[in-house]
Amino acid sequence: MKISTAILLCSFAALLAGCDSDFGDHVHSVLAPREKPRTRIFQADPRAAYEAARSAADQMGYRYVRGGPAEGRLEELSAISAGDEPGSSRQISMSVHLDPADEGGTAVTVAFGEILETDSASVPGFATQTPLRGTPQYEVFFRDLQNALQAPAKEQ
Repeated sequence: MKISTAILLCSFAALLAGCDSDFGDHVHSVLAPREKPRTRIFQADPRAAYEAARSAADQMGYRYVRGGPAEGRLEELSAISAGDEPGSSRQISMSVHLDPADEGGTAVTVAFGEILETDSASVPGFATQTPLRGTPQYEVFFRDLQNALQAPAKEQ
């Protein structure tokens, strides 16, 4: 009985070995380390940092969703673009948190996410969001924010 189970499992594995599947990529993306939000401290008050963050997001082509200087947060979305697969769509989310820094100034933390809708024609509104990995958008955002403030920034 044990040998027939082993043969059955080996046969099934051999069958799947020849299949073209994205399952391995999916497992890798789920199990891979998550991209951590990035933080920099700017020598500016929270309201000025918020306005600079809005300006930086606008320069990058993002659209305001919600948030405000009193809340210390800002959420924005990119335009919807075509995904890699036919009928799919892709959008980038930006989440910014602004907190007073211990050493003065404002700590600005940003996280980018990728929103994918695999079949927007048949199943609209069903999308998944994952952290955006390996993107230069973090550096672009911080550079544009710093330019808007005209204040030096330091890594945290």
